[in-house]
Amino acid sequence: MAVDHYENFPVASLLLPSALREPVAAIYGFARSADDFSDEGNLPPARRLSLLDGYRRELDIIEAGRPTDHPVFRRLAPVICAHDLPLGLFRDLLDAFTQDVTKDRYADYAELLDYCRRSADPVGRLLLRLFRQDSPANLGRSDAICSALQLINHWQDVAVDLKKNQRGRIYLPQEDLCRFGVGEDSLHAGRVDDNFRALMAFQVGRARALMLCGASLGEDLPGRIGLEIRAIIAGGLRILHKIEAVEYDVFRRRPQLTLRDAPALAWRTLFPRTAP
Repeated sequence: MAVDHYENFPVASLLLPSALREPVAAIYGFARSADDFSDEGNLPPARRLSLLDGYRRELDIIEAGRPTDHPVFRRLAPVICAHDLPLGLFRDLLDAFTQDVTKDRYADYAELLDYCRRSADPVGRLLLRLFRQDSPANLGRSDAICSALQLINHWQDVAVDLKKNQRGRIYLPQEDLCRFGVGEDSLHAGRVDDNFRALMAFQVGRARALMLCGASLGEDLPGRIGLEIRAIIAGGLRILHKIEAVEYDVFRRRPQLTLRDAPALAWRTLFPRTAP
């Protein structure tokens, strides 16, 4: 299980009940394809925004109870209806993807977390809705996990994001770059000095703390959903460990999960309180 945008979404996971694999796959199809509109290929910004607006119109069609000819939404519409999924969560995702087209810098952590609220938190909320476990307390912990996963993705992909659009996309908050004395020219040069390591250590610690704020959700929820959440948490924490292990040099090697990580992830999933 990778922590990379929507690859941390539990698509067809063996941990999911068979009855929920198609609903999860339909939601994933929406999220993955919409995310690709904002990030993949060489489309001009206006065309990317137009495609995302097309998805908004499809949500309006579903809300109005009208049929759709769009393959993504033909698959998604019955799932939304059967599970009473809030359309606002899908619209939040589209807002975040639109923001990726129009915004490439974040002033501070609060602004970045607001982006995570729309780009990541809806995924967890939809999953909890499918399992009928979407109490206010559970949603709050899910939001912490999902926002942490989004931050982890940003920190493992600092180099990748710098290659997006003409200026490069930088999720590291501008106030933190200033605080730690790291300039954008240094980022583009891939310079890993003491200042950059201190900056990344701060961001890794922040993401880990946020993840641990929500981690009890995986222990409290029963059965397969609890296992699924614990597995996702384990993957995210493992990526943070790997970022630290390369001494924060995410420019020359992208920290990611491999088959070698499977035993540690399985242990942490099955025994979260005793895992190293």
